[in-house]
Amino acid sequence: MYSFNLRNNVNSQGITAHRYEVTPARRALLNTIRYAEGTWRGGKALGYRTLYGGGLFGDLSRHPNKVIVMRYASAAAGAYQFIPSTWSAVSNELKLASFEPQNQDQAALHLIRRRGVLDEIDTRGLTSFAISRLSPEWASFPNKAGVSAYGQPAKSQGDLANFYKDNLRQLKEGA
Repeated sequence: MYSFNLRNNVNSQGITAHRYEVTPARRALLNTIRYAEGTWRGGKALGYRTLYGGGLFGDLSRHPNKVIVMRYASAAAGAYQFIPSTWSAVSNELKLASFEPQNQDQAALHLIRRRGVLDEIDTRGLTSFAISRLSPEWASFPNKAGVSAYGQPAKSQGDLANFYKDNLRQLKEGA
């Protein structure tokens, strides 16, 4: 068993794929990323269909790859605002067949593991170390200096930590 709790599953095409376990601590982190990225939408599934800028798309069979020009130009989409190149690479690595919510969650957990903080989240929760390590992946997370690695608006470490703690408490109470 891997320390990051991977399970093997066979998808509908008969392809073996690894799956990350979604524990309450990991769900709270995923929800915190959605909150920071503006796709939380009160926890509703609509966040998984959100384009950069807040518009919605309908087809979850694939990443929409639609460039939206607002303050910035971006083709980011989904709950974790994946850019097409990131989604393509991670979905190929994990053998994800669609852009469905459970696959977006798996891809986000994979990126978190790559940044070296999945075990940190599992053992200590959302720490300032974890937040700064995730800042190159999600522009809304502040780096050590408290700003976005991409010059975009970022939530504060305190705001993210508070959302995480509150959400984790709610998840545990609801379990």
